[in-house]
Amino acid sequence: MKARGFHGIRIMPEESSPSSADRDLFRAAVLDVTPITPHGRITLSPPRPPPIPLSRLRDERDVIYESLHDPIRWDEATENGDELSFVRPGLSRQILRRLRRGDWVAQAELDLHGLFRAEAKIELANFLFECKRRGIRCVRIIHGKGLGSKNREPILKLHVRHWLMQREEIIAFVQARPVDGGGGAVMVLLKSNTRY
Repeated sequence: MKARGFHGIRIMPEESSPSSADRDLFRAAVLDVTPITPHGRITLSPPRPPPIPLSRLRDERDVIYESLHDPIRWDEATENGDELSFVRPGLSRQILRRLRRGDWVAQAELDLHGLFRAEAKIELANFLFECKRRGIRCVRIIHGKGLGSKNREPILKLHVRHWLMQREEIIAFVQARPVDGGGGAVMVLLKSNTRY
């Protein structure tokens, strides 16, 4: 049979479909054959990612946030001219008088000028840890008067005092004498390694 076409296009003759005998013969020949996947490889499911402990991560984030963003009460933030001081409850206020008079000499000092709040808190914690380890009792912490900060407010001054009140090893603190820095510094008395 000759292929017919129009304008160079060849049309091939139709192929006949296999007979039922041919189909039966083919099925008998492939009866024991197991089908394979189209690409010829075994498909493995990808490994599951490890579970993420979201609640633990959230708790850790909250602790870090709280440690860096301490709440300061409004009455602590507004100074009324009186110098801020602190003595651990249950101890004599005589400790404050002696600290103001300079009966204890500063054995170490920390200057926090130019640090951001988070940096200052970390430096303060490291400094107090080292002082405690060395058995240092009296220190001077220079926080500045806030003249170089936004709105010329003593931001670190308030935060340092708040952080000190939270520390268990702090017995008392007072504003430094003018010769020791005045309103830009604080004199701090720490617990002794034995007994205060």
